[in-house]
Amino acid sequence: MSARLDRTPLPRSFFDRPVLTVAPDLLGRTLVRRTADGPLELRITEVEAYEGESDPGSHAYRGRTARNASMFGPPGHAYVYFIYGMWFSLNLVCGPPGHASGVLLRAGEVTVGAELAAKRRVSARNSRELAKGPARLATALDVDRSLDGTDLCAGPDSPLSLLTGTPTSADLVSSGPRTGVAGAGAGHPYRFWLTDDPTVSPYRAHAPRRRST
Repeated sequence: MSARLDRTPLPRSFFDRPVLTVAPDLLGRTLVRRTADGPLELRITEVEAYEGESDPGSHAYRGRTARNASMFGPPGHAYVYFIYGMWFSLNLVCGPPGHASGVLLRAGEVTVGAELAAKRRVSARNSRELAKGPARLATALDVDRSLDGTDLCAGPDSPLSLLTGTPTSADLVSSGPRTGVAGAGAGHPYRFWLTDDPTVSPYRAHAPRRRST
């Protein structure tokens, strides 16, 4: 990248905005993950927005539960959930406390700690695939439910934080339906990505899971 990386931490006010404003503004930002094995950094290239109780595609659509409590704020915290009994996904909580909205981090480029990420993502064929998709991203960055509720604005001792990075101009951002969302929320154009970036995951429409008979 030719643009200079700004390492200024993003303040809580960045997250305390409507989720559809925050989501595309996350593209090009730098997520820092601090682990016992060393730090990793990710340039965010793809996200999805979820508007909470007004959004049929959101985990908070039917109200607050023990699982989704972190989505209800305050802003600038992590919401981590377990899906299909196999994978974790990392979301960043937005908006005022009590309003459950968040942004799912779908993909990114590992810019620091690629060797660490590769040890966790042994099936990745190249560096572009290390965090190509939300489950791969969480695996590469060693994200699990223990990070649910983490304050990204708590300073350099936090296991997760977000830096200004290299903000992206609007003309380089594409948008469309969210991946794998069914029902009334399927057509919402709440997925945002860096146009033509090789780390962005492919779009897939919702496909009902087959039940064993």
